[in-house]
Amino acid sequence: MKSAIYKRLNRDEEGVTLVEFAIVAPVLLLMVMGIFDMAHSQYTSALMNGAMQKASRELTLQSAPSSQSAIDASVEAQIRSVVPSTATIALEKLSHTDFTDIGEEEEYSDENSDGICNNNEVFIDENNNGQWDANRGEAGIGGAKDAVLYTVTVTYDRLFPMYELAGLTDQVQLTASTVLRNQPFAEQQDIVMQGNCP
Repeated sequence: MKSAIYKRLNRDEEGVTLVEFAIVAPVLLLMVMGIFDMAHSQYTSALMNGAMQKASRELTLQSAPSSQSAIDASVEAQIRSVVPSTATIALEKLSHTDFTDIGEEEEYSDENSDGICNNNEVFIDENNNGQWDANRGEAGIGGAKDAVLYTVTVTYDRLFPMYELAGLTDQVQLTASTVLRNQPFAEQQDIVMQGNCP
């Protein structure tokens, strides 16, 4: 009797498609959501770069200090049109005397050769903020002929679930930056201050 039931069940193929779909569906959904997630991130990144390029052209003009907030608002509005309303957008402008200064630390006399600005060692305060910095850029767009690093960072929650199955974090963080040089509308200020490391 039991063997007859086993044989009948063994031949029964009803519902096999449902079982196969249950096995394939999670992988299929993960792939589809992953593609949409990557496509959205790429599109947002491209839009950010375009907005930064347009803003950088406007920021090089002599009139930029008075229209700076409007330029920032324009960049933010363009980005907000494609990201969730809860996204955080951070804009940063660092001015430098020259392109070669971008991303460089302030120089200091490393008297004890430990690679750290400390023990009252003298440093050149390039950005005039009274402390040694790993980036010598000064906040803002600077003045005539200054090289400016303009950066935007956007952080938002992922649009699709199942990110943990792919080993991803729950947030997306995208960064775009551009470097520009202000118009030579005046002589460049060259003020060099000195300070002492803590």
